Amino acid sequence: MRGLTRRLVRVVELIERKRDGGTLTTEEIDYLVQGYTKGDIPDYQLSAFLMAVVWRGMDAKETAALTASMVASGERLDLSRFGRVVDKHSTGGVGDKTTLVVAPLVAACGLPVAKMSGRGLGFSGGTLDKLESFAGYRVDLTTAEFLAQLERIGIVVTGQTKDLAPADGLLYALRDATGTVPAIPLIASSIMSKKIAAGAHAVVLDVKVGSGAFMKDLASARALARAMVAIGVAHGLAVTCELTDMDQPLGRAVGNALEVAEAIETLRGRGPADLVRLARLAGAEMLVRGRKARDARTALARIDRALADGSGLAKLRELVAAQGGDARAVDDPRHLPHAPLVERLVAPRTAFVGAIAADRVGQASVRLGAGRERKGDPIDLRTGVVLHAKVGDRVERGQPYAEVHVAGRPDDESAIDQIRAAFRWSARRVAPRRLILGRIASR
Repeated sequence: MRGLTRRLVRVVELIERKRDGGTLTTEEIDYLVQGYTKGDIPDYQLSAFLMAVVWRGMDAKETAALTASMVASGERLDLSRFGRVVDKHSTGGVGDKTTLVVAPLVAACGLPVAKMSGRGLGFSGGTLDKLESFAGYRVDLTTAEFLAQLERIGIVVTGQTKDLAPADGLLYALRDATGTVPAIPLIASSIMSKKIAAGAHAVVLDVKVGSGAFMKDLASARALARAMVAIGVAHGLAVTCELTDMDQPLGRAVGNALEVAEAIETLRGRGPADLVRLARLAGAEMLVRGRKARDARTALARIDRALADGSGLAKLRELVAAQGGDARAVDDPRHLPHAPLVERLVAPRTAFVGAIAADRVGQASVRLGAGRERKGDPIDLRTGVVLHAKVGDRVERGQPYAEVHVAGRPDDESAIDQIRAAFRWSARRVAPRRLILGRIASR
């Protein structure tokens, strides 16, 4: 009992110091993280500490220490035998299916892609959910299966194993339940701990900015990008952060199977301009960071070649088949899940699209069943939205500007109304939105 009292007092002292704006040592942060992971520190104390971080923040040294402790809570993969491995991550947004395009393209260019992805929550879609649109696709590979597939075909996209950074999973669940998610040091360390533990040598990050993203303004997005770059440098990783627009959905499709179909079309060379541009940019940066191209121009040429000659599409087909999915859907979208009903929304008058509220479209997709409110909720892979017009486009009266794929749920009508409300119309010409908002990178 005496030892327990000393331990509780020790934790309280750390909470109070952070609450009062002080800093913690690397050893003290490790004590908190490992203690909580092992069950020695109770939820209520770590919750208090996390709230103190939300209010007071952490400096760069503390954030790097938090990341290192989360990595040390489990195993760290050694991918050195595969050469230089580059990971790609997006902070999440509406219609963001970039990984489904970029990963096969980059792998087709000879750079190994070893990616551990997550599921969607709220209106931020998850890569694993989308990939499960391929019937039978396995997202639960063991570490041995992960490494074997990477060696065999040069690409693997699966869920994070419980052995990698388990402290992050525990901390995130606690943050989600206690209102302590929105703190840049906590967000940055969560993202980067998984990338470091998964064995990446470099990381290309897409930090979304806008109503359909977690970071609502450019200043916050820059702060998050700088924090992640600093963590990467502290741990010997090269990091590039692209800041990209999420004030309207990316591409045209929002919803799991619909986004997979759009990714396939993009790999066939028929994708929407914004998705193609972002995929080319991210893919080229991965090739440069992976030292498969000497500069961005050479890298872009290689990505374009993989788009034009079909090798990117072939690599997606190979990936799906390797993980047990129905690869026929890569060539015939009829093998993807389809909603039973499609509602067309038509323009009430001839006008230009002035704005599309990404958050409203995303919230509507959740109501349609394409997203989940809580972890573990089931989702409907069939439902979602396809936009026929984006900001700056002119739509004639009576022409469709969106189609809504519905499954006959009670909330369908309210979701359709929410999509209508997401569009703002203008009688005057409107400039298209700027997609790339900035870049922050290590050397």
